[in-house]
Amino acid sequence: MRCPFCGHLEDKVVESRAPGSGDVVRRRRECAACSRRFTTYERVEDVLPTVVKKDGRREPFDRAKLMRGLRTACNKRPVSVDRLEVVVDAIEREVQESEKREVTSAELGERVMNHLRDLDEVAYVRFASVYRSFRDVDEFLRELGKLVKAKGP
Repeated sequence: MRCPFCGHLEDKVVESRAPGSGDVVRRRRECAACSRRFTTYERVEDVLPTVVKKDGRREPFDRAKLMRGLRTACNKRPVSVDRLEVVVDAIEREVQESEKREVTSAELGERVMNHLRDLDEVAYVRFASVYRSFRDVDEFLRELGKLVKAKGP
């Protein structure tokens, strides 16, 4: 591992731990040259499917892009980054377990909306309004009506 401070390639692992779900290993390292410590995170690199966009373009599944979309939808809402990470992990796992080589952006959007509906209703409506490209207020109100009806008395 290259030291982020001096660029030296040799280091020793001082501490390792698997926080939370165990999908990631956190390692504290100490550079052999400058003796400064730094943290690395290791995760198993899984083969993720390609995302097929509405216009037919294909791009690799991008965890960071998914997180940005969720953060935008949850902006100024009482949703922690940790909860968003859990949602991203769940969606990524669902996509991997589907064992498809390609997933449509529409399918991915529906998965996001399913998780957001349970996480935060305002964030769900924000995401749905952009994702579904409502053409008028009536479409927006129909979606809100579905949400209210699903919530029940």
